[in-house]
Amino acid sequence: MTNSRRQEHTADTRAALLSAARRLFADQGYAGTGTEEIVARARVTRGALYHHFRDKADLFAAVMRTVAGELAEHLIQQQLARPGGRPAGPLDELRSGLQAYLDACLDGDFQRIVLVDGPAVLGPAAWNELIDQHGLHLLRDWLRQAIADGQIAPLPVDVLARLLAALIAEAGLYIAHESDPAVARDKAGVALDHILRGLGHTPE
Repeated sequence: MTNSRRQEHTADTRAALLSAARRLFADQGYAGTGTEEIVARARVTRGALYHHFRDKADLFAAVMRTVAGELAEHLIQQQLARPGGRPAGPLDELRSGLQAYLDACLDGDFQRIVLVDGPAVLGPAAWNELIDQHGLHLLRDWLRQAIADGQIAPLPVDVLARLLAALIAEAGLYIAHESDPAVARDKAGVALDHILRGLGHTPE
């Protein structure tokens, strides 16, 4: 087997494991899914699984990163493709983007894998890593532009971004763990939007 074919086979095996694990983790949860089910659905050997991942938790972490990354990309593309163009300014873009994120918290894959099982299985460090990777830089960009445009007061951007990220993260966790996620989403959306609109009131 040539190097290129070997690399292609390796990539295909990893992709099959990620796809199979994602479906099972979303449907059955982390605790309810065994590695034997994953390799059977992926049609690979247990040796192949442990060649690519240290253990089930390592595979779950890779699935979680994939799901979170897909959502981040989807939200960016959704904002760019808004009917009638972009919102009036960066603060409105931020408000719109966060409402779209809260909608995504009702999605089965994202809710179960990232919001419910993710923090429980991998701990807060993995959750914070996702926020740092996919959320903080976007928040900083929006806030810097909103300050430059005079839409919000000139507050310290890094601190404000982290505080907003914490609020957004807690909103997602709240939605995922409530008995009626749809009602929780509406409540979280109202609260978050009220906070963001408050940023638009520049002090005298």
